Amino acid sequence: NMAEPKFLKIENNGQVARIILDRPKHNVLDIPMMNELNAELEKIAADEELKCLVITGEGRSFCAGVEVADHKPDNVDAMVATFNRIFELINMIDIPIIAAVNGACLGGGMEVAIACDMVIASEKAIFGQPEVKLGFFPPYAALRLPELVGVAKAIEIVTTGQNYSAMESKDLGFVSKVAPVDDFQATIDGQVKQICHASPLILRLNKRAVKRHIGTSFFQGVDLVSNYFLKTMMKTEDTLEGIASFEEKRRAVWKNK
Repeated sequence: NMAEPKFLKIENNGQVARIILDRPKHNVLDIPMMNELNAELEKIAADEELKCLVITGEGRSFCAGVEVADHKPDNVDAMVATFNRIFELINMIDIPIIAAVNGACLGGGMEVAIACDMVIASEKAIFGQPEVKLGFFPPYAALRLPELVGVAKAIEIVTTGQNYSAMESKDLGFVSKVAPVDDFQATIDGQVKQICHASPLILRLNKRAVKRHIGTSFFQGVDLVSNYFLKTMMKTEDTLEGIASFEEKRRAVWKNK
């Protein structure tokens, strides 16, 4: 078995996995920490019982970026490959992923947050892509931000390098909920609880249904999603159980198949 990670804390109750970034002071990602994160994401991608993944940060920050030393020409090829692997793995995970952003969420840290399906931010959270100020651009943000906020706002975010409050980030569209500091944990737990009412299999089918038609025409999309509904979902025991439990006015007992 692998050694306990040094830069992460892991919690897993069988339904919900939590990855807590834990590299003082500001959970800055370096190559060893990213390797640990990728090892955990691989385990989560392979776990068919899970319903939800939460990624958050220990202490006052979520993650203040990627170690600047790892951007030097000697290290940069390894850094980019390791960094890109995070996003490949997040893209492979079929359960909903929540970034619970408790504080500073900058640079590569913001890229990890926006890779998740939902960003829930404490009102104290600060977001930004300050790479431009150091002579860089953020490669994953360049890909992901246009999907979330549109091209013009994506260009604003990367070329100004400015910080955005949690509320400004929600207005821009890459944060889904903002919670008062005192309610932050309860807001995360509430969202997780709602997700956990569902079958793990059906949660996966919902997320896949949203993603499988991206990039197709409307008619192809309707076809793809309808076929997925009829040929995949309708063949599951859990869909039939959902119908039965509704008709019998009882709680569904999911089988995850």
